[in-house]
Amino acid sequence: MMIQGITGIRIVAAAGLLLLTVGAHAGLMAYQANGVDLVYDDDYTPTGASAPGLTWTADANLAASETFGVTGIDANGIMTWDKALEWIDAMNMANYAGVNDWRLWSALNRNGSGPCSEFDCTDSELGHLFYIEGGLSASDMITSSTVLTDVFTNMQDNVYWSDTEFSVSDAWYFGTDVGDQSNFSKGNQVYVWAVRPGQVAAAPLPGTAMLMALGLLGLGAGRMGRLWP
Repeated sequence: MMIQGITGIRIVAAAGLLLLTVGAHAGLMAYQANGVDLVYDDDYTPTGASAPGLTWTADANLAASETFGVTGIDANGIMTWDKALEWIDAMNMANYAGVNDWRLWSALNRNGSGPCSEFDCTDSELGHLFYIEGGLSASDMITSSTVLTDVFTNMQDNVYWSDTEFSVSDAWYFGTDVGDQSNFSKGNQVYVWAVRPGQVAAAPLPGTAMLMALGLLGLGAGRMGRLWP
């Protein structure tokens, strides 16, 4: 007769491996919350943030398909800086993905200093995504990073507004076509990309996998020591 305890040990070992796999993600993690595709960056937390990490919309040109009722947005998703702030407000009013703390990405460094200007600005939110997570260099286009195209859709090799003002008339941007960060007139029409602090609480991927692993652990523990007939 074979002791089922051996099988139980194997189940427990497999469950432990699954638990380790759930916790062993680095950098970017695609997930879904309340039916919305999102991407979590676990190694970028601005000073003073309400939660660790940063969540991006997986759709890097969401405004082209979802205006949240805001008029004056071009059909391809570009808009002025003031219109971008209006769009973010409407996004929060709509409780997008179940949360209402969306904002444009920040051009400041994570410790609140800056902004950095020109190339290799690796410590702003979009600069970190481009250079560190994407593994790109100055003059590269963001769509050339397979790390980023694996988790994001509709990325534009163009210019994205930040939420950071330079002056009454100008605001900071990041050029995802070459990797530069600078400022120009708020009247220019460019793309927008929303972020929020931490992970959206309804994210199912880690929780679902964790419950599966715990179920396997319970199953293995319950069967250990029983004999096969």
